[in-house]
Amino acid sequence: MKVAIVGGGLGGLTAALLLRQAGVEAVVYEQAAELREVGAGIGVSPNMVRPLVRAGLGERLASFAVPMDAAWELRRWEDGRVLASQTMGEECRRLYGSDFYVAHRADLLDMLVKALPEDVIRTDRRLEVLRQDPDGVELTFGTATGAKATVVADAVIGADGIHSAVRPAVVDEEPPRFSGLCAYRCLIDAERAPELSVRRVQTLWLGPGRHFVHYPIRDRKLINVVAIVPAGEWRVESWTADGRLEDLRGEFETWDPRLRGLIDAATATKRWALYDRSPLERWTSGRVTLLGDAAHSMLPFLGQGAAQAVEDAVVLAICLREATRETAAKALARYERIRRPRASQVQLMSRGREVLNHLPDGPAQLERDATLAASSPLRQSAWLYGHDPETAVTD
Repeated sequence: MKVAIVGGGLGGLTAALLLRQAGVEAVVYEQAAELREVGAGIGVSPNMVRPLVRAGLGERLASFAVPMDAAWELRRWEDGRVLASQTMGEECRRLYGSDFYVAHRADLLDMLVKALPEDVIRTDRRLEVLRQDPDGVELTFGTATGAKATVVADAVIGADGIHSAVRPAVVDEEPPRFSGLCAYRCLIDAERAPELSVRRVQTLWLGPGRHFVHYPIRDRKLINVVAIVPAGEWRVESWTADGRLEDLRGEFETWDPRLRGLIDAATATKRWALYDRSPLERWTSGRVTLLGDAAHSMLPFLGQGAAQAVEDAVVLAICLREATRETAAKALARYERIRRPRASQVQLMSRGREVLNHLPDGPAQLERDATLAASSPLRQSAWLYGHDPETAVTD
């Protein structure tokens, strides 16, 4: 059986690796001329780490990812007072069988590329036409030279992100939901950054109307920054759109001087409007199905976008492992039945987190801070981090 994966991001490459390890012939078709990850830092939670370790990538992951041995930390906006701190390291390993890492998305992508044979990834392939019949799927790709490339597959996986070209073949498109927020993202040289930001700690600053996250990546040589603020007139939904540092500084000009010092150390920023989609009514149509953001794009507040794509890939590989050309559609339907409820739950639970994070100072904010101080976020995340997609297939 031949599987065509449209999209060479983290989800598509993980699916290709796990499918090939399951004995399924899978090829990735990526529209870019070269594989490169335009994002920056990413949290690699235990439910994402365990499948990568099972796939033989544990040692490679540990060679570049930074384990959060120290803590998650929540701080007050105006003075940096610690509102809550969660020890990680041994406690995380005991509860969930792995570390919680942070890493550069490009390093994760490179790890997956190196784990695959060179001929598995075909770049400069932009999907133009997808046709399926009971016997297979025909895909026509355009290239930079204007030439066309036609591929026939027994099953197609749309792993091509939030603006998926495969999704219209599965379900009618609906407009995205605008959150009213936008995100600034920076990568800052650690040598220029305040000492507070270089520690192996993922820090979340909470304040009226906005919040700010930072943590070190690449052996603590870079500091990843994400700032969530009201979008104003900004509506550009693109990780590659440039923002203005003066606008970012203006959003936090009254905050703790150490946080302002971190922003001052930045030399550039990206800015994108935050949209998500409501859960789709279906992921699969015959021999075509969706995976990752193409199936369940979500807001970033639970840090689960990539982890859910990896969970998808695990279940997909198991379902297709025993399938034949004749039973491919049934295997994809089974994959959807297992994954769609779980991913839709995470998708919906990612909404509304900013309301709690952005409370104005006052009674509700004081109540929130007291609740945070008495809570254990690591244990409360068991529904996320403790999920095993292999067990879900058995169940």
